[in-house]
Amino acid sequence: MALLQVNYVSQALMRTVTLHVVLPVDKFDSETSPYHPERKFPTLYLLHGVFGNYTDWVSGTRVQRWAEAHDLAVVMPSGDNRFYVDQPAAHDLYGEFIGRELVEITRRMFPLSRRREDTFVGGLSMGGFGALRNGLKYYRTFGCIAALSAANVVAILDQYTEDSPSFLRRKSYLESLFGPAEQVPGSDCDLFALADALKDQPDKQPKIYLACGEQDDLLPVNRRTRDQLMADGFDVTWREAPGGHEWDFWDSQIRQVIEWLPLRSATAGINSGNVRRTDE
Repeated sequence: MALLQVNYVSQALMRTVTLHVVLPVDKFDSETSPYHPERKFPTLYLLHGVFGNYTDWVSGTRVQRWAEAHDLAVVMPSGDNRFYVDQPAAHDLYGEFIGRELVEITRRMFPLSRRREDTFVGGLSMGGFGALRNGLKYYRTFGCIAALSAANVVAILDQYTEDSPSFLRRKSYLESLFGPAEQVPGSDCDLFALADALKDQPDKQPKIYLACGEQDDLLPVNRRTRDQLMADGFDVTWREAPGGHEWDFWDSQIRQVIEWLPLRSATAGINSGNVRRTDE
Protein backbone atom coordinates (compact mmCIF):
# COMPACT_ATOMS: atom_id res chain seq x y z
CA MET A 1 0.00 0.00 0.00
CA ALA A 2 1.39 3.37 -1.03
CA LEU A 3 0.89 6.10 1.58
CA LEU A 4 1.91 9.41 0.06
CA GLN A 5 2.34 12.91 1.43
CA VAL A 6 1.54 15.57 -1.16
CA ASN A 7 2.24 19.30 -1.09
CA TYR A 8 0.82 21.59 -3.76
CA VAL A 9 -0.18 25.23 -4.16
CA SER A 10 -3.94 25.63 -3.82
CA GLN A 11 -5.76 28.31 -5.80
CA ALA A 12 -8.79 28.06 -3.53
CA LEU A 13 -6.73 28.73 -0.40
CA MET A 14 -3.79 30.64 -1.94
CA ARG A 15 -1.15 28.72 -0.03
CA THR A 16 0.64 25.40 -0.05
CA VAL A 17 -1.51 22.61 1.35
CA THR A 18 -0.56 19.12 2.51
CA LEU A 19 -2.47 15.89 1.91
CA HIS A 20 -2.18 12.23 2.76
CA VAL A 21 -3.12 9.90 -0.08
CA VAL A 22 -3.65 6.16 0.24
CA LEU A 23 -3.15 4.62 -3.19
CA PRO A 24 -3.39 0.83 -3.69
CA VAL A 25 -1.17 0.69 -6.79
CA ASP A 26 1.55 -1.59 -5.44
CA LYS A 27 -0.25 -4.95 -5.36
CA PHE A 28 1.39 -8.10 -6.69
CA ASP A 29 0.85 -11.78 -6.01
CA SER A 30 4.33 -13.17 -5.44
CA GLU A 31 8.00 -12.24 -5.46
CA THR A 32 8.25 -13.01 -9.18
CA SER A 33 4.92 -11.63 -10.40
CA PRO A 34 4.47 -8.14 -11.88
CA TYR A 35 2.36 -5.43 -10.31
CA HIS A 36 -1.31 -5.77 -11.07
CA PRO A 37 -2.54 -4.07 -14.26
CA GLU A 38 -3.10 -0.32 -14.16
CA ARG A 39 -6.61 0.80 -13.29
CA LYS A 40 -8.57 3.91 -12.33
CA PHE A 41 -9.37 3.77 -8.62
CA PRO A 42 -12.59 4.76 -6.88
CA THR A 43 -11.78 7.54 -4.43
CA LEU A 44 -12.93 8.63 -0.98
CA TYR A 45 -12.14 12.22 0.02
CA LEU A 46 -12.00 11.97 3.81
CA LEU A 47 -12.24 15.01 6.11
CA HIS A 48 -11.00 15.34 9.70
CA GLY A 49 -12.63 17.07 12.67
CA VAL A 50 -11.84 20.14 14.77
CA PHE A 51 -8.25 20.34 16.08
CA GLY A 52 -7.16 17.78 13.49
CA ASN A 53 -5.21 17.70 10.24
CA TYR A 54 -4.46 15.48 7.26
CA THR A 55 -2.78 12.83 9.45
CA ASP A 56 -5.78 12.14 11.70
CA TRP A 57 -7.48 9.36 9.82
CA VAL A 58 -4.31 7.33 9.27
CA SER A 59 -3.17 7.72 12.89
CA GLY A 60 -6.59 7.31 14.49
CA THR A 61 -8.12 4.48 12.42
CA ARG A 62 -7.22 1.48 10.27
CA VAL A 63 -8.51 3.15 7.12
CA GLN A 64 -5.28 2.46 5.25
CA ARG A 65 -5.62 -1.31 5.73
CA TRP A 66 -9.26 -1.40 4.70
CA ALA A 67 -8.72 0.87 1.70
CA GLU A 68 -6.01 -1.48 0.45
CA ALA A 69 -8.26 -4.50 0.93
CA HIS A 70 -10.97 -2.86 -1.20
CA ASP A 71 -8.78 -1.21 -3.88
CA LEU A 72 -9.95 2.22 -2.75
CA ALA A 73 -7.91 5.41 -2.98
CA VAL A 74 -8.34 7.78 -0.02
CA VAL A 75 -7.43 11.47 -0.11
CA MET A 76 -7.13 13.23 3.26
CA PRO A 77 -6.67 17.03 3.28
CA SER A 78 -6.42 19.54 6.13
CA GLY A 79 -9.39 21.81 6.83
CA ASP A 80 -8.06 23.73 9.84
CA ASN A 81 -11.05 24.63 12.04
CA ARG A 82 -13.04 26.20 9.19
CA PHE A 83 -15.84 23.64 8.71
CA TYR A 84 -15.06 23.22 4.99
CA VAL A 85 -17.10 26.22 3.88
CA ASP A 86 -16.08 29.37 2.02
CA GLN A 87 -14.94 32.57 3.74
CA PRO A 88 -14.32 34.83 0.70
CA ALA A 89 -13.02 37.84 2.68
CA ALA A 90 -10.01 35.80 3.84
CA HIS A 91 -9.82 33.81 0.58
CA ASP A 92 -10.35 30.67 2.64
CA LEU A 93 -12.48 28.91 0.05
CA TYR A 94 -12.59 25.56 1.78
CA GLY A 95 -15.84 24.51 0.12
CA GLU A 96 -14.43 25.13 -3.35
CA PHE A 97 -11.21 23.43 -2.25
CA ILE A 98 -13.04 20.22 -1.26
CA GLY A 99 -15.85 20.21 -3.79
CA ARG A 100 -13.96 21.20 -6.94
CA GLU A 101 -10.21 21.83 -6.74
CA LEU A 102 -9.08 18.83 -4.69
CA VAL A 103 -10.95 16.41 -6.93
CA GLU A 104 -9.57 18.02 -10.09
CA ILE A 105 -5.94 18.20 -8.93
CA THR A 106 -5.78 14.67 -7.50
CA ARG A 107 -7.27 13.26 -10.69
CA ARG A 108 -4.41 14.95 -12.54
CA MET A 109 -1.83 13.53 -10.14
CA PHE A 110 -3.07 9.95 -9.69
CA PRO A 111 -4.94 7.16 -11.53
CA LEU A 112 -8.36 8.02 -10.10
CA SER A 113 -11.71 7.34 -11.69
CA ARG A 114 -13.49 10.39 -13.05
CA ARG A 115 -16.92 8.84 -12.70
CA ARG A 116 -19.38 10.29 -10.19
CA GLU A 117 -20.36 6.79 -9.08
CA ASP A 118 -16.71 6.16 -8.09
CA THR A 119 -16.20 9.46 -6.24
CA PHE A 120 -17.14 9.78 -2.55
CA VAL A 121 -16.76 12.26 0.29
CA GLY A 122 -16.80 11.49 4.01
CA GLY A 123 -15.74 12.86 7.35
CA LEU A 124 -16.18 12.92 11.10
CA SER A 125 -17.58 15.65 13.34
CA MET A 126 -16.65 18.95 11.64
CA GLY A 127 -15.62 16.81 8.68
CA GLY A 128 -18.99 15.08 8.75
CA PHE A 129 -20.62 18.48 8.33
CA GLY A 130 -18.12 19.30 5.57
CA ALA A 131 -18.87 16.04 3.78
CA LEU A 132 -22.62 16.67 3.86
CA ARG A 133 -22.33 20.31 2.87
CA ASN A 134 -19.97 19.74 -0.04
CA GLY A 135 -21.45 16.42 -1.08
CA LEU A 136 -24.87 18.06 -1.39
CA LYS A 137 -23.62 21.27 -3.01
CA TYR A 138 -21.35 19.45 -5.45
CA TYR A 139 -23.76 16.59 -6.06
CA ARG A 140 -22.65 16.31 -9.69
CA THR A 141 -19.21 15.23 -8.42
CA PHE A 142 -19.97 12.93 -5.47
CA GLY A 143 -22.06 9.79 -5.72
CA CYS A 144 -21.95 8.93 -2.00
CA ILE A 145 -21.56 10.84 1.27
CA ALA A 146 -20.51 9.36 4.63
CA ALA A 147 -20.92 11.53 7.73
CA LEU A 148 -19.88 10.20 11.15
CA SER A 149 -20.97 12.12 14.25
CA ALA A 150 -21.64 15.09 12.01
CA ALA A 151 -21.40 18.48 13.71
CA ASN A 152 -24.40 20.07 11.98
CA VAL A 153 -24.04 23.22 14.08
CA VAL A 154 -25.94 25.30 11.53
CA ALA A 155 -29.12 23.48 12.56
CA ILE A 156 -28.66 24.55 16.21
CA LEU A 157 -27.11 28.02 15.87
CA ASP A 158 -29.76 29.44 18.16
CA GLN A 159 -28.28 27.38 21.02
CA TYR A 160 -24.92 29.19 20.90
CA THR A 161 -24.02 32.25 22.99
CA GLU A 162 -20.87 34.12 24.02
CA ASP A 163 -20.79 32.60 27.51
CA SER A 164 -18.95 29.38 26.68
CA PRO A 165 -15.31 29.03 27.76
CA SER A 166 -14.69 27.15 24.51
CA PHE A 167 -14.47 29.16 21.30
CA LEU A 168 -16.19 26.27 19.50
CA ARG A 169 -19.38 26.96 21.46
CA ARG A 170 -19.46 30.71 20.86
CA LYS A 171 -21.88 32.30 18.46
CA SER A 172 -19.22 34.74 17.24
CA TYR A 173 -16.95 31.88 16.12
CA LEU A 174 -19.71 30.20 14.18
CA GLU A 175 -20.75 33.48 12.58
CA SER A 176 -17.14 33.99 11.48
CA LEU A 177 -17.58 30.80 9.48
CA PHE A 178 -21.16 30.91 8.28
CA GLY A 179 -22.06 34.60 8.41
CA PRO A 180 -24.70 36.35 10.55
CA ALA A 181 -27.03 33.83 12.14
CA GLU A 182 -30.14 35.35 10.58
CA GLN A 183 -28.65 34.92 7.09
CA VAL A 184 -27.64 31.26 7.44
CA PRO A 185 -31.06 29.62 6.84
CA GLY A 186 -31.41 29.06 3.11
CA SER A 187 -27.71 29.68 2.42
CA ASP A 188 -25.25 27.16 1.00
CA CYS A 189 -24.14 26.44 4.56
CA ASP A 190 -27.62 25.21 5.47
CA LEU A 191 -27.66 21.43 4.97
CA PHE A 192 -31.43 21.30 5.05
CA ALA A 193 -31.74 23.95 2.31
CA LEU A 194 -29.21 22.09 0.17
CA ALA A 195 -31.16 18.86 0.66
CA ASP A 196 -34.47 20.56 -0.11
CA ALA A 197 -33.03 21.77 -3.42
CA LEU A 198 -32.62 18.13 -4.45
CA LYS A 199 -35.96 16.99 -3.05
CA ASP A 200 -37.65 14.27 -5.08
CA GLN A 201 -34.79 14.20 -7.62
CA PRO A 202 -33.29 10.76 -7.00
CA ASP A 203 -31.03 10.94 -10.05
CA LYS A 204 -29.23 13.93 -8.48
CA GLN A 205 -29.16 12.79 -4.86
CA PRO A 206 -25.98 11.20 -3.50
CA LYS A 207 -26.52 8.14 -1.35
CA ILE A 208 -25.81 8.92 2.29
CA TYR A 209 -24.38 7.00 5.24
CA LEU A 210 -24.95 8.59 8.66
CA ALA A 211 -23.71 7.25 11.99
CA CYS A 212 -23.55 8.56 15.53
CA GLY A 213 -22.73 7.09 18.92
CA GLU A 214 -25.45 6.57 21.49
CA GLN A 215 -23.39 8.49 24.08
CA ASP A 216 -22.54 11.36 21.72
CA ASP A 217 -23.94 14.82 22.56
CA LEU A 218 -24.50 15.30 18.81
CA LEU A 219 -26.91 12.36 18.57
CA PRO A 220 -30.09 14.52 18.62
CA VAL A 221 -28.96 16.77 15.75
CA ASN A 222 -27.77 13.74 13.78
CA ARG A 223 -31.19 12.13 14.16
CA ARG A 224 -32.76 15.38 13.04
CA THR A 225 -30.45 15.49 10.00
CA ARG A 226 -31.34 11.89 9.18
CA ASP A 227 -35.06 12.60 9.40
CA GLN A 228 -34.83 15.67 7.15
CA LEU A 229 -32.80 13.86 4.48
CA MET A 230 -35.20 10.93 4.46
CA ALA A 231 -38.17 13.30 4.24
CA ASP A 232 -36.55 14.79 1.14
CA GLY A 233 -36.34 11.38 -0.46
CA PHE A 234 -32.65 10.59 0.01
CA ASP A 235 -31.38 7.02 0.24
CA VAL A 236 -30.04 7.14 3.82
CA THR A 237 -28.28 4.35 5.70
CA TRP A 238 -28.38 5.07 9.44
CA ARG A 239 -26.15 3.51 12.08
CA GLU A 240 -26.59 4.19 15.77
CA ALA A 241 -24.32 2.20 18.07
CA PRO A 242 -22.71 2.36 21.51
CA GLY A 243 -19.96 4.96 21.65
CA GLY A 244 -19.16 8.61 22.13
CA HIS A 245 -17.45 11.30 20.14
CA GLU A 246 -14.18 9.38 19.91
CA TRP A 247 -11.84 7.36 17.71
CA ASP A 248 -12.97 3.87 18.70
CA PHE A 249 -16.40 4.65 17.29
CA TRP A 250 -15.02 6.24 14.12
CA ASP A 251 -12.55 3.39 13.58
CA SER A 252 -15.36 0.84 13.65
CA GLN A 253 -17.60 2.98 11.46
CA ILE A 254 -15.10 3.80 8.70
CA ARG A 255 -14.75 0.08 8.04
CA GLN A 256 -18.52 -0.17 7.66
CA VAL A 257 -18.51 2.87 5.38
CA ILE A 258 -15.96 1.27 3.05
CA GLU A 259 -17.98 -1.95 2.99
CA TRP A 260 -21.12 0.13 2.22
CA LEU A 261 -19.56 1.98 -0.72
CA PRO A 262 -20.41 0.61 -4.20
CA LEU A 263 -16.97 -0.86 -4.91
CA ARG A 264 -16.00 -3.61 -7.31
CA SER A 265 -14.40 -6.82 -6.12
CA ALA A 266 -10.85 -6.16 -4.98
CA THR A 267 -7.72 -8.02 -5.97
CA ALA A 268 -5.52 -9.78 -3.40
CA GLY A 269 -1.85 -9.00 -2.99
CA ILE A 270 1.17 -9.16 -0.73
CA ASN A 271 1.35 -6.55 2.01
CA SER A 272 3.58 -5.79 4.97
CA GLY A 273 3.56 -8.64 7.45
CA ASN A 274 2.45 -11.09 4.76
CA VAL A 275 3.95 -14.56 5.20
CA ARG A 276 3.22 -17.41 2.84
CA ARG A 277 4.92 -20.60 1.72
CA THR A 278 7.22 -20.03 -1.25
CA ASP A 279 5.89 -23.16 -2.99
CA GLU A 280 2.29 -21.95 -2.98
